[in-house]
Amino acid sequence: MSDRSDFAAIAAWIPEGASVLDLGCGDGSLLRYLQDACAVRGYGVEISDQDIVSCIINGVSVIQSDLDSGLADFEDGSFDFVILSQTLQAIRHTEPLMQEMLRVGREGIVSFPNFGYWKNRKQVMLGNMPVSSELPYQWYNTPNVHLCTLNDFENFCRAGCISITERRVMAGGREVTMLPNLLGSTAVYRFQRGI
Repeated sequence: MSDRSDFAAIAAWIPEGASVLDLGCGDGSLLRYLQDACAVRGYGVEISDQDIVSCIINGVSVIQSDLDSGLADFEDGSFDFVILSQTLQAIRHTEPLMQEMLRVGREGIVSFPNFGYWKNRKQVMLGNMPVSSELPYQWYNTPNVHLCTLNDFENFCRAGCISITERRVMAGGREVTMLPNLLGSTAVYRFQRGI
């Protein structure tokens, strides 16, 4: 089992036996969690050689690919869900990838650290880039290229004709419902193509 609260939030939205594509899957922990919790079928996509080996050890089917190159290897509607967990902020070509997620899957799910979280704001006000369990890197060695707040992501979806169907915001493993853009450290969104 994982100590990442976004794993449970994601699993709650996925029906048993669904097909899943996990983009930027790292060591395969999320897909392994979903296989155990929901009996999903699917693949991970990862670029790191070390993480590919970890996926294989975890019993996760994985394909090595660079997400910034797109998802051309996958046919339209190949999966029930395409997931981008804690990877959105490290993607250089965010808009095309989000559209590709909805071409390849019926629905998409993303989770990301909320840059608007009050503790992050406090660190910026004190003159430093935030470092936390959700943002564990220093400014000079971070893989993150696009940090955003909940409001930023929701505006991005509106502009891109992406319809948000559900949202969960968490801090310290608990769901946050009041002032989520200020009090939530991690956001999880479920979405589909807008009309």
